[in-house]
Amino acid sequence: MTLRGKRVCLTGAGGFIGSHVLEQLLAMGADVSAFIHYNALNTRGHIDYLPKHVQKEIHFIYGDLRDAHTVQAAIQGTDIVLHLGALIAIPYSYLSPTDVFQTNVLGTLNVAQAALKAGVERLVHTSTSETYGTARYVPMDEAHPLQGQSPYAASKIGADKLVESFYHAYDLPVITIRPFNAYGPRQSMRAVIPTIINQALYGDEIRLGNLTPTRDFTFVEDTARAFICAAQSKKGIGDVFNAGSGYEISIGEIAKQIRDMVGREVSLPISSTDARTRPVNSEVNRLFSDSAKAAQVLAWQPLVSLEDGLAKTIEWMRQHRSLYRFDEYIV
Repeated sequence: MTLRGKRVCLTGAGGFIGSHVLEQLLAMGADVSAFIHYNALNTRGHIDYLPKHVQKEIHFIYGDLRDAHTVQAAIQGTDIVLHLGALIAIPYSYLSPTDVFQTNVLGTLNVAQAALKAGVERLVHTSTSETYGTARYVPMDEAHPLQGQSPYAASKIGADKLVESFYHAYDLPVITIRPFNAYGPRQSMRAVIPTIINQALYGDEIRLGNLTPTRDFTFVEDTARAFICAAQSKKGIGDVFNAGSGYEISIGEIAKQIRDMVGREVSLPISSTDARTRPVNSEVNRLFSDSAKAAQVLAWQPLVSLEDGLAKTIEWMRQHRSLYRFDEYIV
């Protein structure tokens, strides 16, 4: 399936991953409607940092995923829906689980119902590796058990199962992409890699939470391409696909690697603080993906190495220093 000329509705278009998906859709000639969460400042998230001529190619729709009427109006008349809209911050889910569930589960229900009514060719739904919880075995394939170790993870499990039910009950043509720890340019300090980079560049210490958990970091352009592959594929309907790098590294080790890459080396201490540590039973201690199924079915595989991806991210953050505060912890 080619995306040129296709009418695509992209929820979460102003988000970190969503803005990269948006760029790739436009480069392929898709006709994109960007569903943006309304805010009083009339900002468009990361889309505001795209070139003006790119922004002129986008049809903007402002609303809230929890508003079924607005979601239905946004999706009506489209061919493909890429659903990336969500509340994603794990610390915030501890504070406001109701908000997270309403957006992630009810919002996904509204998207699924609207997609079904519109008769779309494809709905690509976004999961997360957090739905697996701590690895029971590695590498983690799609058969790994799901574990709701945070309200955020539980909300995404609910959303995943909801779209699965719409496939089985109503033949909704849905594919679910389950990204592993995307990182790259534009990511906020809600995520660990920008937090490390910003402190490594401008701080006198790198202060983090637990340093021992491992993660499978995947460069955002690779992650975005997984959604493009899912939208184009003739196979994989009704299935779930991991999108990870297949490389495991601890938080402490990646902090050391970033520190060395920015030239601070051993002069910059790395410490663990309680303020950035998850509750003990909520900590996901290990994530390490097996994305072989995505390679076989969707013809997707990661192309950017961790070193190259970190270098690109560091350079972007150097050029956009005003967007980050090294002394602030964001939930």
